[in-house]
Amino acid sequence: MILQFLTVSRLFPKRVGSETTCPVKADWIFPARRVPFCVGFEKGFEMRRFHLFHGRWTRLSVAAGALATVASMAAQSFAGVVTFGSGTNAFQMEFVTIGNPNNAADTTGTPNPAGAVGYEYGIGKFEVSEEMIDKYNASQPGGILQITKDTRGAAKPATKVSWNEAARFVNWLNTSTGNQAAYKFNSGGVNDDIELWTAGEAGYDVNNTYRNSLAKYVLPSHNEWYKAAYYNPTNSTYYDYANGSNTRPTAVTSGTTENTAVYNQSGEANPNGPADVDQAGGLSPYGVMGLGGNVRELDESPFDLVAASSGSSSRGIRGGGWRNNSSNLSSSHRIFHNRKNEEFDVGFRVVSLSSSSPVPEPSSLVIGTLFGLGGLLAKRRMKR
Repeated sequence: MILQFLTVSRLFPKRVGSETTCPVKADWIFPARRVPFCVGFEKGFEMRRFHLFHGRWTRLSVAAGALATVASMAAQSFAGVVTFGSGTNAFQMEFVTIGNPNNAADTTGTPNPAGAVGYEYGIGKFEVSEEMIDKYNASQPGGILQITKDTRGAAKPATKVSWNEAARFVNWLNTSTGNQAAYKFNSGGVNDDIELWTAGEAGYDVNNTYRNSLAKYVLPSHNEWYKAAYYNPTNSTYYDYANGSNTRPTAVTSGTTENTAVYNQSGEANPNGPADVDQAGGLSPYGVMGLGGNVRELDESPFDLVAASSGSSSRGIRGGGWRNNSSNLSSSHRIFHNRKNEEFDVGFRVVSLSSSSPVPEPSSLVIGTLFGLGGLLAKRRMKR
């Protein structure tokens, strides 16, 4: 018999009357009591049932849906904290998993359609901070490729960073961790334009010639950003605001209270500008902070959304900032941004396209569990 997948159906099977319902069952002997433990092996659309300690095999037909369990066991998780840099220049970035791949697009916002993403990815829970840029700058040999920015405080979002400079920062996140650079620069200026990846180059993607598909860290595309902000995975619904509601959030100067955002501030109401990146209002349905308000954020995509746009094309920004009204926070608001401009209320965050918390491949799960079951069976037989 060829073993293709190992499926753990349920650890504690449901009881119906005096019967235990379990598609594949074995009696696991604990010192105090017998606890049903369900396992099974796939063979086409058939499961073979066996009693782990008695070695008896019987056939049992099961629904094909039960065979999906392994896929969920082996699914990637993008949530986690990643360390970049080293020594005194080390800093950490926290990522949140944006799941539900192949979700439908929204047709009520801007652009239309938007938000459909065919894969899972991670996105920074917080905006990139000034401290991260400072430590990037300190890590550059010979003081080259220094990124300029505002200086409001280490925990404030890094603003006055151009799109080109943000792309340099993201490239360093990749190359400093042994990954492929996301964006192609063939000149030495920190604010020089990127070039497009071309057919024949490793990582070329005809659908996005800005981004190398082999890169791990990137700027969020307009769809990746939009989904993380406005899509609620619990009911597959898009909302007008990043608080998971069609009602605008309560305006605050800082804090983490649910359904709040840092916006509608001016003058003495918020003299220091944006809030710290971890005090930038309530979370989106996926658990991301500051997608509405605090600072406007860069997206990777050209404003015209043409895949072959040149490196000098305008980009998009969205999300609104601490000075803006609620319309700037909504899903209907995306405006163009010159890729060289350094603006006092524009920041950015990072997307991860590879798991920061790797899990074994399905084959590894099978092999490891088979060895474990084999050892238990051998031990049981030796005692008999």
